[in-house]
Amino acid sequence: MQNVFEKKLAAGLSIGSNAAIIILKLAAGIVSGSISIISEAIHSLSDFLASVLTFFAVMKSSEPADKEHPFGHGRYEDMSGFIEGGLIVFAAFFIIFEAGKKLIFGVSMENESFLGISVMAIAVVSNFLVSSYLFRVAKKTNSISLYADGEHLRTDIWSSLGVLIGLILIKIIGLIILDPIIAIVVALFILKTGFSISKTTLNNLLDGSLPQEDLNKIENIITKYMNQDGILGYKSLKARSAGPEKQIEMTLLFPKHMTIEICHNICDELEDKIRNELGICNISIHAEPECEKCLKRL
Repeated sequence: MQNVFEKKLAAGLSIGSNAAIIILKLAAGIVSGSISIISEAIHSLSDFLASVLTFFAVMKSSEPADKEHPFGHGRYEDMSGFIEGGLIVFAAFFIIFEAGKKLIFGVSMENESFLGISVMAIAVVSNFLVSSYLFRVAKKTNSISLYADGEHLRTDIWSSLGVLIGLILIKIIGLIILDPIIAIVVALFILKTGFSISKTTLNNLLDGSLPQEDLNKIENIITKYMNQDGILGYKSLKARSAGPEKQIEMTLLFPKHMTIEICHNICDELEDKIRNELGICNISIHAEPECEKCLKRL
């Protein structure tokens, strides 16, 4: 229950901070006429929508399994992360479009640049603090949607920092053409992050395997039991993610003379070891007697 509370708190904090930053950026962008600040406001709007999605996903994924969803609601987090990735990509293309128009038809900015510089500095600090908290909670609770939201805000840090540096340079040397150029560079960076998040969450939605690093951890745990506790081998190891939960299936091979009780106890111990290593897991183990044809030694 503590993990669920922390996830909801983190998602709620993200919503509040993004709402405040959107208002500040829009005001500064309109007053100064800076496309890079307005593009950042659009980016923050996508952050806000993503934060709302994250909050919804966290609420749904924390619900227990029911008749309609016997395997739980973890996929809501993967869905949320995938949509967030799409929002990031959309925001990047929109920024490129608007900046391109400025380059083609000319750039104009008002003299009021101090407001823009101040707002972008506030955005950098705020997003750094909030994203750091999101990453910490995401790691603790294994939440893919909070992780995606944190990545979303982290792109905002770098993009806001780029715009901040650009505004300072414009104020110093007066080269206004830097404004749309910086916006395009920021958009390309955002685009890369959006595609990365979409790829990861789509893999989960399509039941892609866990990363090889996680599979190696599972195999190393099995190997230790093979050397110490009577497991002869394994086969049919499958593992996937469903939101914060990892779903793992495997078949273990035991000596023919070993009792069901001993096999069961070993399986329970193995499951505890895997959960300690990988976090929230739903593990299904099928025990089979020794078979030379299917025996796989590590």
